[in-house]
Amino acid sequence: MKKVHKKMGVALLQLPSKARYQENLDRLLEEIETHKEKQVIVAPEVYLTAYDYEHLDTAAKFSAKALKLLKKVVDQQIVILSVILKEDDLFVNQAVVIHNHKIVHRQNKVKLFKLGDEDLYLQAGKKKKIKPFEIEGVTYALLICFELRFKELWRQIEGAEVIVVPARWGLARKQHLEILSKALAVMNQAYVLLCNSSDSDMASSSAIISPNGESCSDDSKEVIVAKIDFREIKKIRRYIVMD
Repeated sequence: MKKVHKKMGVALLQLPSKARYQENLDRLLEEIETHKEKQVIVAPEVYLTAYDYEHLDTAAKFSAKALKLLKKVVDQQIVILSVILKEDDLFVNQAVVIHNHKIVHRQNKVKLFKLGDEDLYLQAGKKKKIKPFEIEGVTYALLICFELRFKELWRQIEGAEVIVVPARWGLARKQHLEILSKALAVMNQAYVLLCNSSDSDMASSSAIISPNGESCSDDSKEVIVAKIDFREIKKIRRYIVMD
């Protein structure tokens, strides 16, 4: 039987990445425990290691071990983050969704940010892999940071009720991040969970954005907490029919 949801608690971890990987993992585990009553927890893009290009092999090995630990810890919650991993001797930035002690969805970053040299170090994922997926009756979709800029990807995730965007979006383009994430929520009549890094050169701007474009955000906080109200999705899709 399909589970019926009215509201769902969300925690976005608007955290900086420390140079020592273990400190980031410890903080993530601490926040998962602190917010164990929240159904969804999201961390920023490559939060555990950042883009440590000089030590990618070490970052990938650490991320793989961290995922094994997180699978043991994460029970009924949904925890979403992106990590550096190694696949066939190539490095990828992979978004993972952990639920009930399993990775229930994997998605490699497709649109690599050339200005940040991502294309020089990472292998791009396959565009067709960007599509909605379901967990306990809720339809989710994922875009990783720079992918938010591509309108063809918005079409690929149409129908999703909750769109998650883990990001390391630069401070210089903060306004772009805020405009695009709100537009995505309104255009796709969905909730957008934008979780961005708060490193000093990053934009913060993490937000839980409703289908009406209303935003719960606060750059001064390390954790953004709010509820998704599924009745709002049904209401706006009923009254503003996008045929």
